[in-house]
Amino acid sequence: MRINTSDLTLKRNYLQTYRLLIKEYEQVKRGEHPVYKLAKEFYLARHTDRRSFLKYYNRYKQSGSEEDLLPSKRGPRFSTRRPCPLDEQQVLDLRSRGCNKYEIASQIKQKSDNFNPSPSGVYNILRRHGKNRLQVIEKEEKRRIIKERMGQLGHIDCHHLSKSVIRCQHRNLYLLCVLDDYSRVAWAQVMEDITALTTMFTTMHCIQALKREFGIQFEEIIADNGPEFGTSSSLNKRNHPFERMLMETGIKRRYMKPYRPQTNGKVERFWRTLKEDLIEDTDFDTLEELEDQLLKYLVYYNWERPHQGIGGKKPIEMTTLNNIS
Repeated sequence: MRINTSDLTLKRNYLQTYRLLIKEYEQVKRGEHPVYKLAKEFYLARHTDRRSFLKYYNRYKQSGSEEDLLPSKRGPRFSTRRPCPLDEQQVLDLRSRGCNKYEIASQIKQKSDNFNPSPSGVYNILRRHGKNRLQVIEKEEKRRIIKERMGQLGHIDCHHLSKSVIRCQHRNLYLLCVLDDYSRVAWAQVMEDITALTTMFTTMHCIQALKREFGIQFEEIIADNGPEFGTSSSLNKRNHPFERMLMETGIKRRYMKPYRPQTNGKVERFWRTLKEDLIEDTDFDTLEELEDQLLKYLVYYNWERPHQGIGGKKPIEMTTLNNIS
């Protein structure tokens, strides 16, 4: 069998073709060609794409080397397209915590100036290492993860109470809760309406209570995109009471993905617990009695009730661990 690895026939054919094309093209440009007056006629007769021809022609004229008339490998070299092992390890570490490709790309972008992979780039790294499908243990890890210290992230949400929660009254009442992600310490208050201004003042009271009782100073707060909290598409956030309050207190506002209540799952779980322990199958004589019982329940919840999500500890015990660390 003939070994043609060193056969230069293809190379010679490329060069011979381009030499003839270049000679004719330059005649056309000088107006000396005996047949073609316009370059468009020349391209059409020689079945040559204008863009491809000019790319190689200009490359040849700049370097003066016929080697530049030969087709080269498209795009960067393989070694330059692949991230370094340390960058890939960042992706794999976040994947082991159950993050998807969008979350990994977002978190790395916030932490690194030199390595900013796209979600598709993250997927390519995961696929190369066989991590493109989440394992059961990784899914459980993501559900289990909590923040590293108090105040790192707060969850906030509003809850609609039954209109019959006050005996013999038919009125709208709401609860607002602010919960610390790390310790699961929570504080809630009753609201008589759910306007943006009322929500803002009630949030301030809850934040102040958490700071006064537990020393929690929030860095970020995540809330849903309801009108009482503002939305990520607001053109002027300074005009929204809740958004403006966070700006003035130096707390970063984080937004939830639409139709993804799991993002705020810790405070949703608080509502379920509160409903089972205090609200369900119960009514109150007055609004003042409801507020008093809610305060007593918060004392029980934060100081006495073990929490499965933090390994059976009480929220107050998490605040002690945070102070020790």
